[in-house]
Amino acid sequence: MDIKRLEKTLNEINGFGDEGVGINRLAYSEEERAVKEFFAELCRKEGLDVREDPAGNIIARRGGENPSLPAVAFGSHLDTVYEGGKYDGALGVVSALEVIRSLNDRGIKTEHPLEIISFAGEESARFGFSTIGSKAMSGTLGLEYEELKDRDGVFLSEELLKYSLNLEGAERSGDDFAVFFEIHIEQGPVLEKQGKQLGIVTGIAGATRFHLTVQGQASHSGTTPMGYRKDAFLGAAEISLALESAAVEEQHYGTVATVGVCEVKPGAMNIVPGLAELKVDIRGISKESKDRVIEKMTFAIAEAEKKRGLAVSVVKTADELPVTLSAEVITSLKDSADKLQYSYELLPSGAGHDAMNMARLCPTGMIFIPSKEGLSHNPEEYSALEDIGAGAQLLEEEIIKWAKVVHEAKR
Repeated sequence: MDIKRLEKTLNEINGFGDEGVGINRLAYSEEERAVKEFFAELCRKEGLDVREDPAGNIIARRGGENPSLPAVAFGSHLDTVYEGGKYDGALGVVSALEVIRSLNDRGIKTEHPLEIISFAGEESARFGFSTIGSKAMSGTLGLEYEELKDRDGVFLSEELLKYSLNLEGAERSGDDFAVFFEIHIEQGPVLEKQGKQLGIVTGIAGATRFHLTVQGQASHSGTTPMGYRKDAFLGAAEISLALESAAVEEQHYGTVATVGVCEVKPGAMNIVPGLAELKVDIRGISKESKDRVIEKMTFAIAEAEKKRGLAVSVVKTADELPVTLSAEVITSLKDSADKLQYSYELLPSGAGHDAMNMARLCPTGMIFIPSKEGLSHNPEEYSALEDIGAGAQLLEEEIIKWAKVVHEAKR
């Protein structure tokens, strides 16, 4: 395995969408389209058969000696958040390509076919809906997506039409896959704090998201006495603080809650806010714990309505169940890490990943790479090349194990 080659390819990938602050390759954008085409060409140079499925996922296949067997699949995503970092998602795709290059260098042929999958639209930053490509592949889209639009008013359906894509046509069967692996940066501080080279993921938190509209009454800030106001922002603030308190009470279960967007209207210093829109993200490994936070949020909404004379509408925009990853794959990863003498930590993922949807199709495993200071979704995101190399080596070990080597050229 050539880690310098991996680093070079990662830098090339991050030349796409690097104008301005950080990396900006949003879901179903021209930047994501360009980087997917570049990656597809890199795969073709390694002799892979490359296709784009109806959802925009790039699938690069290396034939196996027994083509009737299910594929050993691995990959991640190339889209980013606004002003994102260089490693989130891209590291997993580039590491997967380096595994193929390494196998080619060594003349290794496998019994099972291999598939690199670069999933489309993993990040929720643009349309408020995450892991679009892997949901389409696993048949778990669930919620209607036709009305999703970005902050510029562009509908997801318009972007899909522009690229001749159709989310309904990408579903695959679990029989297509023997196993799926995703390598990803941790996006948290645990591995660095514990001094571990790698993380082996045990489960992935499910996100439940809401769009809250708090309706009050706009009025003059100088002439409306405090006791006569229907201040939508103050009601939104009370709901937000109650949400924080509820999540703190559940932190033993790893549950978290975030108000990531708060838009206040009319939005002038001399007007009592008549409207506030909140976007709420609640995540956890325990469904019961998440439900308790949601229940307390609902109570806080009712209290704010009563206390301040407000009307609050609540729309659930996502509701993902937590996912427990395959015990068989976790054991396999532990055995391989021990063999390679890499230190590791077993830990859950608080962030959602494409792996959580693939886990509904086949046995699935995730490898985490330490993140410096736990930073992610940030231009300062960083993972050391040495740790990246360890993760990629563990991934290669697993691919070889699951795909079954039938030939290796003498070196």
